[in-house]
Amino acid sequence: MTAITALRQIAPEQAPPDGISAAELDHLMASVQTNRFLPHPPPASIFVGDGDYRAIGAEFLGHYIRLGRLRRHERILDIGCGIGRMAVPLTQYLDPERGSYDGVDPVMDGILWCAQTITPAYPRFRFQRLDIAHPLYNPQGSLPGTEVQFGFANGSFDFITMVSVATHLPPNELAVYLNEASRLLAPGGRLFLTAFAIDGQNTGLERLKFKRWQDGPGWYAIEEAPLAAAGIETDWLLGAVADAGLASDGLRRGHWRGINAAHYQDLLIATKPGAGP
Repeated sequence: MTAITALRQIAPEQAPPDGISAAELDHLMASVQTNRFLPHPPPASIFVGDGDYRAIGAEFLGHYIRLGRLRRHERILDIGCGIGRMAVPLTQYLDPERGSYDGVDPVMDGILWCAQTITPAYPRFRFQRLDIAHPLYNPQGSLPGTEVQFGFANGSFDFITMVSVATHLPPNELAVYLNEASRLLAPGGRLFLTAFAIDGQNTGLERLKFKRWQDGPGWYAIEEAPLAAAGIETDWLLGAVADAGLASDGLRRGHWRGINAAHYQDLLIATKPGAGP
């Protein structure tokens, strides 16, 4: 993920849930950045993209709460958890007795750091490696991306986050991930997904210049490594989300396009039909 502007102000019409005020959320996001006692990996071991590790985590904590309506008691699955950039700030928000977090990723070094550093202090934060093949992150992986199955029961989670995961997957694998997310969400649960959605609404100021990947809905920005920055056609993405049984609330366009926005990549939130908790 490329550098992201952090600590955006919260619009009054998007007040946070669970009785936390906008001012309290701003304070929580700021404290995540300044709390020297929170875990922080060695700078040389951060493989999840540019930008400030702590600031980006704080920003997404705000997005999860404000836009994703994340509540303290909910069960979270972080697909592509990396080296804990989203997990660390969530330790300061989730209820330590009712909330829970599970992170999965193919990169062993990140999982080991999280399991050895975060879990001992926050036992309801758990991490596991999935040996998924990926040409950049796990080229020797044993499981093809089209055969991914996450080892959790149906309906195990209230909130699933896929930050900068769709940006590294081809369309056929992304469809599998979306179906798995739908399977794992409880009724009323939400999928929080970021992407580079290609919709023809070019500004001429885009930070990435995408080209179509063969004849399908996938696009790439780096020819020698297509999955380093993968785009996906908006209509295909919305259709795949619907085919997976999720109801999308539309696409929020990101400032990678050269427009003013609260987040870098495009953002999609989709809900599993049915009554929530």
